[in-house]
Amino acid sequence: MIRPVLQDETFLESVERAKVHRDHFHLWWLGQSGFLLQWEGRHVLFDPYLSDSLTKKYASTDKPHVRMTERVIAPEKLNFIDVVTSSHNHTDHLDAETLIPLMQRNPKLEIVIPEANREFVTNRLGTAAELPIGLDAGQQVNVKGFKISAVPSAHETIEKDEGGRCKFLGYVVEFGPWTVYHCGDTVRYPGMAETLRRWEIDVALLPINGAKPERRVAGNLDAREAAELGADIRARCVIPCHYEMFEFNTAEPTEFILHARRVGVEHRILLAGERWSSRELPTKSTA
Repeated sequence: MIRPVLQDETFLESVERAKVHRDHFHLWWLGQSGFLLQWEGRHVLFDPYLSDSLTKKYASTDKPHVRMTERVIAPEKLNFIDVVTSSHNHTDHLDAETLIPLMQRNPKLEIVIPEANREFVTNRLGTAAELPIGLDAGQQVNVKGFKISAVPSAHETIEKDEGGRCKFLGYVVEFGPWTVYHCGDTVRYPGMAETLRRWEIDVALLPINGAKPERRVAGNLDAREAAELGADIRARCVIPCHYEMFEFNTAEPTEFILHARRVGVEHRILLAGERWSSRELPTKSTA
């Protein structure tokens, strides 16, 4: 099994040390689509999956979720989280065994979700109906110093509830001079790049596991598509994700590297638990 480059206490030490670099923001990959973002001592968790709930759930089925990478950190050890997102209702993006301990350790935690999923979310997490902050595509909220705008995601289509609200979202997060895009799970759909070019995205966090029918799960961008989308939205850097968590649903990041070089998009491959800093961003073009 893959061991995270930073794990448990060494991971927490990295988070604490990064606070002194207040002119920059920092990201840690937590595995699958989970990322921790730190800026000026505040923290956003994108779609964290920090349990073995899916491995246990599917252990005796014909679709076992065999883990490839050890857990970076137990959720109950994260007592400094300000905001957590869920892009959609799949367990690796809305995990009760991760989120309930997080809520217990962070009583003032704000949870951002698709409004279309409110009833499902509150039932799964056992929270009051009014607790999560619900967004639909085109809406935004300012929370704990972060401006979060919702854009559609398609996993594998743009699905809406009876009220016309998107069940799958990506989030564009603006803070200080920075902008980060976390798409959740998505394939590319018409108009996606044009929508995202409304922002000057510094970092795009994109899945690369692709769409293979034999997996019997909804698909995502593959390595080529993620690199090309990153180039088309003019992201200053693309960090791939959604691989090396489950044996049946993974990808090789080396393929993404080849395509990123081909289309000329700056990129960074992270190991589980590894930190990335905005100091690594290329200089903005003045053209």
